[in-house]
Amino acid sequence: MIDHIFHDLLPAQSMAERPEQVDLSHRMLEGLLNGSIALCDAGTGIGKTYAYLAAGAAFQRFRTNQGRPFRPVLISTSSIALQNAIQAEYLPILSDALTADGLISEPLLAVIRKGKSHYVCRQQLEHRLLQIKLSKKNEKTVEALLSLREHLDMDGVPHLTGFDRERVCVPQVCDCSWENCRYRAFLEDCDSGEFPFQICNHNLLLADAIHRNTGRSPILPDACAVIIDEAHKLPDAARQMFGTTLEAGDVHSLIRDLRREKFLLAAESLDELSAPLLKLMNEPFDTERSFQTFARFLIAPARNLHIVQKQLHGLLSAATSRQLNRLASTTELLTKENSGLVFYAMEDRRGGTMLCAVAADMTAQLRATLWDQERPAILTSGTLAVGRDFHRFKEETGLLADGRVMESVSASPFDYKANCLLYLPLHPPEQAGSGYFDTLAAEIAALLDACWGHALVLFTSYAAMSAIKERLAEMDLPWEVFTLGRNAVHTTQEFKNEPGSVLLATGAAWEGFDFPGDCVSLLVIPRLPFSRPDALKEKKRAEYPDLRSFIRAVVVPEMQIKLKQGFGRAIRTETDTCVVAILDERSAPGQRHHEAMLAALPDLPQTSSLEDVVEFIYRLKGPDYFREGKE
Repeated sequence: MIDHIFHDLLPAQSMAERPEQVDLSHRMLEGLLNGSIALCDAGTGIGKTYAYLAAGAAFQRFRTNQGRPFRPVLISTSSIALQNAIQAEYLPILSDALTADGLISEPLLAVIRKGKSHYVCRQQLEHRLLQIKLSKKNEKTVEALLSLREHLDMDGVPHLTGFDRERVCVPQVCDCSWENCRYRAFLEDCDSGEFPFQICNHNLLLADAIHRNTGRSPILPDACAVIIDEAHKLPDAARQMFGTTLEAGDVHSLIRDLRREKFLLAAESLDELSAPLLKLMNEPFDTERSFQTFARFLIAPARNLHIVQKQLHGLLSAATSRQLNRLASTTELLTKENSGLVFYAMEDRRGGTMLCAVAADMTAQLRATLWDQERPAILTSGTLAVGRDFHRFKEETGLLADGRVMESVSASPFDYKANCLLYLPLHPPEQAGSGYFDTLAAEIAALLDACWGHALVLFTSYAAMSAIKERLAEMDLPWEVFTLGRNAVHTTQEFKNEPGSVLLATGAAWEGFDFPGDCVSLLVIPRLPFSRPDALKEKKRAEYPDLRSFIRAVVVPEMQIKLKQGFGRAIRTETDTCVVAILDERSAPGQRHHEAMLAALPDLPQTSSLEDVVEFIYRLKGPDYFREGKE
């Protein structure tokens, strides 16, 4: 069935036949049939989504032929975009091909599962509409609210404010008295057996696992198998779910609720005392800011919340009281020393900073919740392994000693030797030098000139990005230069719409954006993406006999995985061509991280000459390329 799908059915839909994709799908199916935990590192361009959907469809057919009871395949991803693409694009194409061929009689359908906060409670909605004066509210906001009478999932409704979302979503404790509750009807549909694939994110997958492990009611149905795409994000999701987190939105939400319930003095005092903390948390995430940078701003809000708790005890609504108690306990936890916890800062979903506390070792929790469930699993991503080594990922996810683990690495089918050039300057900018940013900006400007713009520059810190932005602005470059801030979607669209332009970026841009075609024909990485020392690293460091061992086992592999993610922005299709410039002096030939850097990248030609860069661009780019951006 796998061979037939990839050799006959999908090529009939004008899809390229890739031997690596067929082999990957076979290995995934083998893992499902054997009850294994299959770790599948799949290079860019292989088509891993179709590989695991085909394997999942074949596994469902096998179970049906064996007379086994229906259970869906559960697919967990990190991004909403991928969830939507699986449901609306990938699966329908596969389903239509299998149905037309007679391999299946019923279409393969998928439903996307989300947390309660994404869905509308009709009772809450009607209550909200009665509360507000529609005539005084923004017209688009009113239209958004009224449209919720026809929509259950709020994510598809534009112009809906965060405040209104919180007011009308399904509450965590649902005591709905409505006979025709849309949310309950939706859950019944999900459990009806109509959907052989159910899709969720990593957080909901873990929440369901935690519920099952602690004897609470499951959130998701019993699945015959779980497929975890974008699996490199699983450890971060686990740290959030098993730990405690504080986001700026948590504080803003409580302040709004206190104002709504007319406790204005409490709201204003919390707003004033939290302002320095919230200002810092709302700025674009910067890896150079540690937890301690934020901790001193936490003390005043934590004390204030304790006072508000005492003063308003018994006076608040049940929902606001729960919110206040939760926020007070979170801030208290984050401001007190606890040897059993690790405190750190990480990027939130909006590009700002969230503060986190988690147990030093979460691998036992992952084993107890996810891996001890008796069902096969596929974990796939382009960055699970360094070379063919999965040790670091298995260590983070509690899979080092699990006998069910099987591993496979599928190399990208792209022709990097012909379509990509690695540039390592003969004299790279030295970070210790007093004029480092001036030298770096000059090197980047020379590369932009050689490649006629069309560039993405990936920084490891917001401060470095700002310094280069200032210097490039002074050079009066002939290309539009964009800087990726909080409004990432808007900025990336502007970048795509302005041919030949330059995008300076950091944070999520290392892995979360897709720029096919000539848009990114130059990828510049000023510094190797070594993570900053933090409390998590310090705890991990204690497990190793010396610093050298720790760097070799943890720090360098993490850098290599991050570098692979960044490099993946360069070539997105078979026809893309790109120069990749790494300007870190530690990556130069003969330097201490040169070999580690090369081990993270595919085999591709190298140069230290800008003349070679110019020749590469002129040889592979068409005439239209040189008409874009620069006169």
